[in-house]
Amino acid sequence: MSQELLDAVFSLARDYEQRCTGCAQSTVAGVLDTLGLKADDVFRAASGLADGIGLTGDGSCGALTGGVIVLGLVHGRTREEFGDPFAAMKSYQLAGELHRDFIARYGSCRCREIQERLMGRFFNLLDERQLAEAMAFGMLEHCSKVVGNSARKTVELILRERNAVSGAAPDRSAE
Repeated sequence: MSQELLDAVFSLARDYEQRCTGCAQSTVAGVLDTLGLKADDVFRAASGLADGIGLTGDGSCGALTGGVIVLGLVHGRTREEFGDPFAAMKSYQLAGELHRDFIARYGSCRCREIQERLMGRFFNLLDERQLAEAMAFGMLEHCSKVVGNSARKTVELILRERNAVSGAAPDRSAE
């Protein structure tokens, strides 16, 4: 796994968040594009997850849920495996690892709490006045870094697992 690839996915996902908004979709798009994967249905499914689900701030950060969606796409249980509860174990483990990374970085996985930690307050993006305040405060700059970090960690986990399956020695250059 190259540092250049991890830097590239960080930049791409961060730029998507700054230009297009939607933390979950920006994370998904950055990871899919970097890995050359096509999954428009997965991208579309992530649209309601922004700002802690539906712009409420009251759920997991969209950058986290976007990363988990792609981890499930790549390592999740298939419909044919649905009856086997253990078939989903790899995606559970990787999602847990991404979650732990969020807790270590931000002290929480909840959008509201991450906003408070990074910006000193929560912005209700469903309120036009608070949305304007958030943009003036530079929310996109803060959130785009969260998106970039999530995309980077997601790709790191996917590539680490690919290397483990292929028998390639893990590249520790990103650590």
